[in-house]
Amino acid sequence: MTDVQDVAFHSGGTRCAAWHFRAHNESLAGSGGRPVVVMAHGLGGTMDSGLAPFAQRLAAAGLDVLAFDYRGFGASDGRPRQQVRLDDQLDDYRAAIVAAAAIDGVDPNRVVLWGVSLSGGHVLTVSAGRSDIAAVVSMTPLVNGIAAGRLALANVPKASIARSAALGYRSKVNRRIGRDPVMMPIVADPGELGALTLPGYKADYLAIAGPTWENRVDAALGSEIGGYRVGKCLADITAPVLMQIADFDRSAPPHAAAETAFVARAEVRHYPCDHFGVYHGQGWFDAACDHQILFLTRHLASSTA
Repeated sequence: MTDVQDVAFHSGGTRCAAWHFRAHNESLAGSGGRPVVVMAHGLGGTMDSGLAPFAQRLAAAGLDVLAFDYRGFGASDGRPRQQVRLDDQLDDYRAAIVAAAAIDGVDPNRVVLWGVSLSGGHVLTVSAGRSDIAAVVSMTPLVNGIAAGRLALANVPKASIARSAALGYRSKVNRRIGRDPVMMPIVADPGELGALTLPGYKADYLAIAGPTWENRVDAALGSEIGGYRVGKCLADITAPVLMQIADFDRSAPPHAAAETAFVARAEVRHYPCDHFGVYHGQGWFDAACDHQILFLTRHLASSTA
C-alpha cells in the first residue's frame, strides 16, 4: 500500500498502531480542512485484515482515514494479548478520534466513525453525546449480546456452546487468581472449539486475515459480549447514521441491527448475504462501499462551507 503511512497514538498509556490513508483529493475539504474517518475491526480483527480496501475507497472519495488496532491486538502494544475488553476498546476509539483530529489538514469537527461487526456497535456508543462526530457508518453491527447468543443457539450445536462456556469460566477464574487466561481459536471448523464455528466462517475469515492477525482469543469473551447492549445510548446520537445490514447474517443478528437503526433514526441499507459478504472479494463489497460514499458525500458536502 503506497498511499498509507504508519502512525501511532496512545490509549490508556499504551501505544496503539495505526495507518493513515490521506485523502486523494480535496473534494470534501472545507474551511476547517478535510473530513477524517476513524475505523477499527470487529471481534479479534486487526487493521491488516480487510480494512484497507474500505479505507482506500474512502480516501479516493476525498476522506482521510485513520485505521487502528486495539490495545493487545495486531501491531499495537499492550498486555494481556488477544483479550477482548469492551470498555478498553471504546476508550481506544476515543483516543483514536483525538489522534485523527490532530492530523495536518483535517477538520477536527468533521470526524466520521466507521465500524464493522463488534466495532459497528462501538461506533454508535462512542458517537453518543459528541458534537464533533459528523457521521457514523455501522456495517453488519453486533449491537445486542443477548440477541447474538440466541442466534448462536439456533445455529451452533448446544454441546459446542457448552464447551466454549466452560472454557470461558475457567479463563475468568484463572484471571481472578493471577494465572494466564485460557485461549481458544477465533474461527474453527464446525464441531471444533472456537468463537466462530459456523460453516464457511473459517474460510471467510482466513480470506481477509492479515500477517498480524492471530487465530486465538481469551475464552472469556462470551461473558464479555453477552452483556453488550448498544441501545442505552442511541437517544444521544445526533450525527447521521448509516446502518448496513446483512440480511442472512448468522453472527450479528440482523433483526437487532434493524431495531437499533430505527431508534437511531439511521439510514438503512440491506444486503442479501451473510456476515462476511460485504468484504473485498465478496459479492457485496462494491455496493457497501458505494453506499458509504454516497451517504458520506451527501452529509459532508453540505458542511464544507
